[in-house]
Amino acid sequence: MMGRIFLGGGKIMEQMLPFISEVGFPIVVTLYLLYRIESKLDALITTIQKLPDEMNR
Repeated sequence: MMGRIFLGGGKIMEQMLPFISEVGFPIVVTLYLLYRIESKLDALITTIQKLPDEMNR
């Protein structure tokens, strides 16, 4: 469900309003922040995994 809410181009607000009324504003904010940080965490994990190879050069 989260992908449907946050991946919609210009219709994000239209899709979020019913979800906010169902689960509450704090939960929606939390889900949004988790969604946003996921890609940054993936990039960080990849960088950390490459670090030993870079240090050996």
